Amino acid sequence: MKLNKLLLLTLSIGLTFTSCSNDDDDAPVLPRGDYENGLLISHEGNFGGGNASVSFVSFDLNTVENNIFNAVNGELLGDTAQSIAFNGDFAYIILNVSNKIEVVNRFTFESVATIDTGLSNPRYMAVSNGKGYVTNWGDFTPTDDDYLAVIDLTTHTIIDTISTSYLPEEIIAQDDQIFVATGIFGFGNSVDVINTVTDTLEESITVGNAPNSLQLDAEGDLWVLSSENLIEINTTTNAIIKTVALNSSITAPSKLNFDSGNLYLFSEGAVYKMETTAATLPETAEIEGVSFYDMNVSNGVLYGLDAKDFQSAGTLTTYDLSSNTEINTATLRIIPGEVYFN
Repeated sequence: MKLNKLLLLTLSIGLTFTSCSNDDDDAPVLPRGDYENGLLISHEGNFGGGNASVSFVSFDLNTVENNIFNAVNGELLGDTAQSIAFNGDFAYIILNVSNKIEVVNRFTFESVATIDTGLSNPRYMAVSNGKGYVTNWGDFTPTDDDYLAVIDLTTHTIIDTISTSYLPEEIIAQDDQIFVATGIFGFGNSVDVINTVTDTLEESITVGNAPNSLQLDAEGDLWVLSSENLIEINTTTNAIIKTVALNSSITAPSKLNFDSGNLYLFSEGAVYKMETTAATLPETAEIEGVSFYDMNVSNGVLYGLDAKDFQSAGTLTTYDLSSNTEINTATLRIIPGEVYFN
C-alpha cells in the first residue's frame, strides 16, 4: 500500500515538473531591443567632420534606419567610426579621430559608457579572457609608439598597454591569443601574437608586405592576406602551414572573408573565391564590376559597401553567392565602412 502511494506521489511530481517545463518552453522569446536580428553598418563620415554614424538594416535590406546612436541618445557619435567590436550585450564603437570608444547596448543602442583616455589613433578591437584589446597607431610616422590598449570590460577602463610592431591594424582572437596584423599602406610585414593570460607579446610572425585582413577558418587556422600573398597559420603552434602567391589576375587584394570552407577576397573591382584546401588563387572572378569599400560574407550571401564619391550617401548591396547575382540594394549615409551581424 505504501509502495503504491509512493509511486503515485512520484508520478504526480514528475507530471508537475513536466508541465512547468513545457510552459517555459512555450513562453514567447521577448526581443532584446529594436536593433536585434539585423545588420549594423558603421559609417566613417567625413574626416574631421564629426558626422560618424551607425545604421541598422534588416537582413533583406528593406528596412533602413540611419544614425541610430543620435536617435537613441540625442547626441552625435563623434569623428570617424573606424570599426565596431562586440562582447555579450555590448557594442564598442571605435572612433579613430575622436580618440574614444562609445560603449552601447548592441540591441537598444542606449549609451553605457565612453572610453576617452589612454587611446591614440585607435583602430580595431578584439575580446579575449574578459578583456578588450584595441590597436592604436599613435602618431603615424614614429615606429615606436604603437600599442594595444587593454580594456577591463567590466569597468570599461584601460588597465594596461602592450607595445606592438609598427602600425597595428586588424586584430582577431583565438583561445588565449590575440593576432595583430601590423603594417598598412606598404609598411610592415608581420603578425604579432599576444598572450592574453599574461598580456605580453609572445612573437612576431613574418608574413607578406602590408597585411590587411585576417580570418579564422573552421579548423581554427588563421589566414592572413597581404599585398603579395595569402598565408595560413596554425594558431596552436603559430607555424606557417601554407603560402599562396598572388597571380596576374589578383593585384592589391583586400577584404578577406571566410564562409563555408571558402575564402573570399576583393581585388580591382572583382570578388574571388578560393577553397581553403586549394594551393593557388583562382584566375577567374565570381563577381565583377563592383566597387567595395568593404564587404562581409555570411551563409552564402555577400554584403558589399560602396562609399561612392566619399561625399554623398553610400550603398549596401547583397549578392547570392550560389548564383553570383545581385539580391537587393539599400541607401545609407556618408562613407559606410563595415558590416556587422547583430
